[in-house]
Amino acid sequence: MAALDRETEAALDTARDRYGRTVHHQAAAAAHARRNHEAIDAYTTCLAAHATPLLDAARSAVDGLPPARHTHAWRDLLDALATSHTEIARALDGLAPSGSAAEREQHTLVWPHLAAWADYGTIAAYLAEQHHQPGPGLSAEERQLWTERAQVARRRGALDLIESWYAADGRHITLAHLVEDEDSTVVALAGDPGAPGWEVIGHYAHEYAAGQALPRAVPPGVLRPDAASRFNRPEPAPERALQELVQEVVEARAAGDVSETLLSVAHQGYDAGPMVRLQHVLSTAAEFSYALETAQGRQIGARLDALQRQLAFLAQEVNDTAEDLGATVAVLPPHRAPKPPRIRPRPALETTPPPAPPQRTTTTARHP
Repeated sequence: MAALDRETEAALDTARDRYGRTVHHQAAAAAHARRNHEAIDAYTTCLAAHATPLLDAARSAVDGLPPARHTHAWRDLLDALATSHTEIARALDGLAPSGSAAEREQHTLVWPHLAAWADYGTIAAYLAEQHHQPGPGLSAEERQLWTERAQVARRRGALDLIESWYAADGRHITLAHLVEDEDSTVVALAGDPGAPGWEVIGHYAHEYAAGQALPRAVPPGVLRPDAASRFNRPEPAPERALQELVQEVVEARAAGDVSETLLSVAHQGYDAGPMVRLQHVLSTAAEFSYALETAQGRQIGARLDALQRQLAFLAQEVNDTAEDLGATVAVLPPHRAPKPPRIRPRPALETTPPPAPPQRTTTTARHP
């Protein structure tokens, strides 16, 4: 589905103008129809016969997990995938004639269910593999000893974090390299490494051994549970490239022209300018950092919040300055005349090139 999505986006790009607006609607409709048809074929070939066993295995795994606030959401998600599978199977059982308008309409109606499986089918696969039994943990004395060693290494900058995940019981587990006297050991931390209270729950010769001994990762969360599918995104708003805006300023003759360009840079609304779009990126990134629910995530979220506020102030300054520039009603002075490019004249077609000069020979002087 990811490859199919990339192919579809490439086809849709040819149906858009330079600002991202769809102008060739028939070509866009054809790209969507081809995507829907190929997605149906892929689902029929690769998943249709395995969807029900996969969902049953995932439900069984969730039922065996310790109670946590995320297990209820997983059950709801598995139920939604089961409903989507039923709708897709119903469409496959009663497909309209190939190539007909009725078939295209069927594919359009079933596409959201295919997109749901493309988005969340991996979560069902993750959950179905939760039968892994982790190895024995450290004793209380060993945990305390290794935690103290890791804390010392952390203070001197010798505890290098590798990756992190959440276990089914809600524990936050992080792998790290503990470096001591030029020797490195892989250790597993439970808790937030950026806040007090974390501890070492295991040490291993390498990362593969750690993965075999530790609890398996459960599917990570999403920033906005009700966000649109990545395979069903709305059409992007019109956007002007920064290079085009720079070129507009270079080609301008009057202050009003540059004023209009600057106003578009800081424009608010549907067709927001680059500064406002960047502000939205920073604000969303801050939201993501806070959602990590870690000490460092909260610190970085606060920094991103401060940056987007500074950018909002700067955008207002650009807007005010652009209005002041437009109010000058000035033009560039005539002494800034353009310099035509230096183009060497080409010889006339009937002109015969002059003969080459005779080759000079070097002779060695002879002295008596």
